[in-house]
Amino acid sequence: MSATALLIIDLQNDYFPGGKYPLVGIEAAAEAAAGLLRAAREKGIPVVHVRHESPKVDAPFFGKGTAGAEIHPAVAPQPEEPVIVKQNVNSFLRTDLDEVLKSKDVGALVVVGAMSHMCVDAATRAALDLGYGVTLAHDAAATRDLAFGGSEVPAANVQVAMMAALQFAGAAIRPAGEIAAEWRG
Repeated sequence: MSATALLIIDLQNDYFPGGKYPLVGIEAAAEAAAGLLRAAREKGIPVVHVRHESPKVDAPFFGKGTAGAEIHPAVAPQPEEPVIVKQNVNSFLRTDLDEVLKSKDVGALVVVGAMSHMCVDAATRAALDLGYGVTLAHDAAATRDLAFGGSEVPAANVQVAMMAALQFAGAAIRPAGEIAAEWRG
C-alpha cells in the first residue's frame, strides 16, 4: 500500500459554538482541517470522513438523526468521499474503515478532527497498530478542558499531552499548513 489519505474524524456540529458539546479551539482546528481538505482534493489525495452518531436521538450529543450529529459545513464531504458512521470512540472498531482504506491502496494517514483526547487518540493508535503510517495535524485537532482528582486541566494542556503521547507512540506530529504546502508541491 502506497497512497496517503486524509482522515477527518468527528468534525461535527455539536462540537461547535451553539452545539451541545463545544470544544476549545474547534473553529481554528476546523479551519486548519479545511485547508488540508482543499489541498487533498486539489492533489487527488483520498479523503475519508468519520462521523460519530449515538443510536439514541436524546443522547447528550451526536444524537441519531440530529443536526448536531452532522458533519460541519467547513469540511462537508463531497459525494465521492466515503463517510464512515461509528458508535465507538475508535473509528476502526465495528466499522469498515480499514477495508475502505485498503480498497484505496492507503498505507499512510493524515489525521485531523476531534476530540484529541478521545476519538483522534483512539483512531491514531488503532491505525498505528494496523500498520498505517500516521501523521497528525496537531493544529487541526481540538479538545476540551478536563478534570481529574480535583485538578483542572486546561484544553491547551490536554492537547500538548495528547500530541506528546501520540508522537511517543509513533505518529508524526506536524502543523496542517506544512502538510498542505507539501501536497501543493
